[in-house]
Amino acid sequence: MKTTLITDLTVADICKGFTYSKIEAKGLFGWGGKLIIQPEYQRHYIYGDGKHDADVIYSLLKGYPLGLLYFVKRKDGKYEVLDGQQRITSFGRYMTGLFSIIDEDKKEKHFGALPEDKREKISNSPLTIYVCEGTESEIKQWFETINIVGMKLTEQEKRNAILSGNFVTEAKKIFSNSSNTNMKKWRSYINGDPKRQEILEEALRWVAKAEKDDKLIDRYMSEHRDNGDISELTDYFDSVINWINGTFKDVESKMKGLEWGRLWREYSSQGYDPDVLSEKIQKLLSDKQVYNPKGIWEYVLGGEKNKNLLDIRVFDDRTKEIVYRQQTAEAKEKGESNCPLCAIGHDANHSKIWDLKDMDADHVTAWSKGGATDIENCQMLCKTHNRAKGNR
Repeated sequence: MKTTLITDLTVADICKGFTYSKIEAKGLFGWGGKLIIQPEYQRHYIYGDGKHDADVIYSLLKGYPLGLLYFVKRKDGKYEVLDGQQRITSFGRYMTGLFSIIDEDKKEKHFGALPEDKREKISNSPLTIYVCEGTESEIKQWFETINIVGMKLTEQEKRNAILSGNFVTEAKKIFSNSSNTNMKKWRSYINGDPKRQEILEEALRWVAKAEKDDKLIDRYMSEHRDNGDISELTDYFDSVINWINGTFKDVESKMKGLEWGRLWREYSSQGYDPDVLSEKIQKLLSDKQVYNPKGIWEYVLGGEKNKNLLDIRVFDDRTKEIVYRQQTAEAKEKGESNCPLCAIGHDANHSKIWDLKDMDADHVTAWSKGGATDIENCQMLCKTHNRAKGNR
């Protein structure tokens, strides 16, 4: 890896010929067309929030250095931004009138409305740039290592950098485009920001079956790196989304971020009545004893068998102790077991008094039949009978 330090370029030099794509949310070119601001392995522009971009301009006005910038020199003589594209895009957008800042007089000021001395201060601000030359693998490896300024890269942003190629280029056109008309619907089910590559990451997680091992995403991307055909990825993604839309009538906030890829694989071969599912889901969402509402969808898809998915509210220790004492006192008076099910039996445990540690709390009226988790609906059973009852 060869590096060359450049200190004689200014903000104005880099902004010469600056172009920005609002549709793609990225800076395209600068430095008189010699600089490619956002090569394909770079993440999207994320400073355009009215704070981070403005902070870059305030730093220049105060004379603060913007930190090191890293460029890569290509074989054709042009340069790519390796690190610093957020800062470059910010001052490029400001100098071309694409956003304003609040000046000292508390008024919004575009670059052209600033006093001349302030415009010159921004324009003439010196930059410190390292130009790197090396093999592709060296460049990409260094890109990951020098993630030192601003917001940290997400895992998918790193993958896009290390495994850049035709596949990433085409996939980003679909899944990283915040202007995609389907994005609102997708984000009803998926957590994340398309600009931070998190929608793309989830699409890859689904097709790679990587819910338990993100390394499978890396493997999938590596295998398809030079392939510009992303139909397998888009077809798989569309199948999952269409199944969700067709199976569930209601879009609920708790649906967001579920393992939809896995749920589709496990349950899409079964038929469901959306009206029946909707009624069950709404009832469970309003049940205060369901501590894990995100488990509701898999619970109903699975035939309402695995209650562990719902994390049903359990009896607290104080309730168990009170009920145990009451049951034990009554049992001793009758000369029978303090486990109601042992007491009606005819074996050696008919009159056995169990210790609290050997008993479990149980709903008299089952939770699934509307029974509450309170002291009036609590009974203590020996562990053997409680397990047997739970398995029925």
